[in-house]
Amino acid sequence: MTLSRNVPIGLSVGEAFAQQVADLIQSRQTTLPKRLVPPGPDEAQLAELFHAAAAAPDHKGLLPWRFVIVPSERRTALADVFAASLLARDPSATEPQVAQAREKAHRAPLLMLVVADLSPDMQAEVPPHERLISAGAAVQNILLMATAQGFGSALTSGKALHFAGLRALFALHPHEQAVCFISIGTPSARKPPRNRPSADEFVSVLG
Repeated sequence: MTLSRNVPIGLSVGEAFAQQVADLIQSRQTTLPKRLVPPGPDEAQLAELFHAAAAAPDHKGLLPWRFVIVPSERRTALADVFAASLLARDPSATEPQVAQAREKAHRAPLLMLVVADLSPDMQAEVPPHERLISAGAAVQNILLMATAQGFGSALTSGKALHFAGLRALFALHPHEQAVCFISIGTPSARKPPRNRPSADEFVSVLG
């Protein structure tokens, strides 16, 4: 999806832009990583994704999050970690189950880990939950920009995020937390948009 410069009849420039942004937000949907195929973002598009992330709210400018790209030549190392994590949790896991765990590392052209800094030594007026909110805003900005570029995307997590081997692979500091993976690529198939909750399901007025 791209934002058009054409202004529909009867709308001001501001109203037209707001409508386009609303359409962009509503068009974002999760595409399973196994359905994300090449091509992925090129160098210029990747720069746009991170430029969007940098616009996230960040109290005190602490930059309490970062993104680690997993290039193709490092996917096997990540696959080894996924397999080891599964076997550590379930030593009786079957070969197909281990193979499935390994295969997850090879999905989507662009794969990156979201890391949040939850150090207690950071400024006290910016508690950990605020830093996670900042990370979430950065992630959402990336997802929306990827949607605007015409790509599909997904967030994935799982027990492997807490595995010591994954922390070692990504050289995480003790105060850092692996939040989730972001997968981005071209959807091989698109699903119908899901029903969104209505505002009255999550909004109330202080009385």
